[in-house]
Amino acid sequence: MAGNNLSAFIWSTADLLRDNYKKSDYGKIILPLTVLRRIDCVLETMLPTNIEEDLIHQKETPKSIDFLLDKSLGLDSKASFISLQNLVIDSKASLISNNLRRYVKLLSPSIREIFEKFDFENQIKHLNESGLLFLIIKHFTKVDLHPKNVSNLKMGMIFEELIRKFAELTNETSGEHFTPKEVICLMVNLLLVNDQEALTKSNILRKLYDPAFGTGGMLSGAAEYLKTINPAAQFVISGQEINPESYAICKADMLIKGQDSTKIFLGDTLSHDYNNDEEHDYMLSNPPFGVDWKKSQKEVRHEHKSKGFSGRFGPGLPRVSDGSLLFLLHLISKMRPACEGGSRIGIVLNGSPMFAGSAGSGESDIRRYLFENDLIEAIVQLPQELFYNTGISTYIWILTNKKTSKRKGKVQLIDASSFSSKLPKSLGNKRQEIEDKHILKITEIFQAFKELRSNKKLICKILDNEEFGYRSISIDRPKRNERGEILINMDGTPQADRTLREIESIPFSEEINSYIEQEILPHYNDAWVDQSKIKIGYEIPFNRYFYNFKEPKSLKEINEELRDLNNIIKELTEKVVL
Repeated sequence: MAGNNLSAFIWSTADLLRDNYKKSDYGKIILPLTVLRRIDCVLETMLPTNIEEDLIHQKETPKSIDFLLDKSLGLDSKASFISLQNLVIDSKASLISNNLRRYVKLLSPSIREIFEKFDFENQIKHLNESGLLFLIIKHFTKVDLHPKNVSNLKMGMIFEELIRKFAELTNETSGEHFTPKEVICLMVNLLLVNDQEALTKSNILRKLYDPAFGTGGMLSGAAEYLKTINPAAQFVISGQEINPESYAICKADMLIKGQDSTKIFLGDTLSHDYNNDEEHDYMLSNPPFGVDWKKSQKEVRHEHKSKGFSGRFGPGLPRVSDGSLLFLLHLISKMRPACEGGSRIGIVLNGSPMFAGSAGSGESDIRRYLFENDLIEAIVQLPQELFYNTGISTYIWILTNKKTSKRKGKVQLIDASSFSSKLPKSLGNKRQEIEDKHILKITEIFQAFKELRSNKKLICKILDNEEFGYRSISIDRPKRNERGEILINMDGTPQADRTLREIESIPFSEEINSYIEQEILPHYNDAWVDQSKIKIGYEIPFNRYFYNFKEPKSLKEINEELRDLNNIIKELTEKVVL
């Protein structure tokens, strides 16, 4: 059975679950059973015929057996899909649940954890009570996932397809966005395209990291890309995830692909960093955006105050309503020093981190840190309606501490919002997809590092870091009494009338005194700037650079449209009267 057919057959289990489970819960049954069936097929291939006898006499077994089985528990002869299949054939449904539980308990602690996070014990109970366990096991005994027929690569593709289907049904939580494969491919391309020479060297080792890895798609995508460039490359994958189910899926996926999952952790990245002091070569992430960090607030504020810039959050703290910039700071804290090879970061964010917060706010101070340390290499606007549960605008940020000489002190902005094709059928809110040709074109634009227009529309803009900075100044005017006389302070200076105070933002390219003389004093000759209230701010007005002015309609066109509408209204009114 081909990979696509296998995937479809496994997912057809949903037909049995339909009346007893919500669609969003299908994956809780299908995914862990797929993992268990794969383990069973691997064990059947690897273990000697008389498993119990060999284990009892402590005969040597392949190392991977130790990884899959807990030998200290022994191995029950009833614990396998073959024995479960025999029970199904004999219709001994009452025994299936006990044997299935026993089988899971025989797995090694690391593998058992996957099933614990899936809450598999309760799933077995629910299936048994619903009278479905017999039918589900019977269905899975027909799935042949033996390594001789299904390679690790093919198995990984099957499991990824199941994960995608699962994500389409369950991606309901605000801010949690399953990342489409084409977005991952684009991110990985942008992240690695300029490192091709380094990646083709022999005996190369690279460390990949994602602090909010979800089901592990980005880590897997980066690893696969590395392998296509250099099959001999070795990589260490690490990351963290707060959702137990997503964590279980990722760990199961890595297990199925034969990858090491010892550096994958469950927990809140912001409040407890399990990868503490680790540095990485490449980091990718699509953290939840527009989601608050109230639950992590105590630990984050403590680290910010006690550790400052020696911790993760020294540059500043964003408002509690959106923690996406905290994930960005977390990633930056794990960059390898430039003198040791440096690091590259790819992160998906919504528009808010580019402009939210005025000068002196946490968000603005974070952006200031990024620009003053020359960390932002490029920002790419993606097409809308790419994600399964949101249609909002999203952006890929590429950051690095090892810019090439031509990129130093500059930021590349790319408007790729039109680089997509419409899907034949919508998948939730996902109505667009980025095809391979689009990925190639965007990558070429990024690599060329030149300003570009297409059909008079600006596609790529290169800007100096300073162009994103400004000074926020407070312009005061004197307070006057009823006779119009200026009120004076004890030190002889005029009192400021707070009701007349105005805040102005002056770009770094303009001198403050010159701005006051040309823009303020001609209108208010008694105004002055409060020097103590000058603040430095940074923002990225992305849309301002790519705004396309459309010529307004002429009066003649407007009159013609109004006349046509008037005729339509007249016709409809006559019909109603008749």
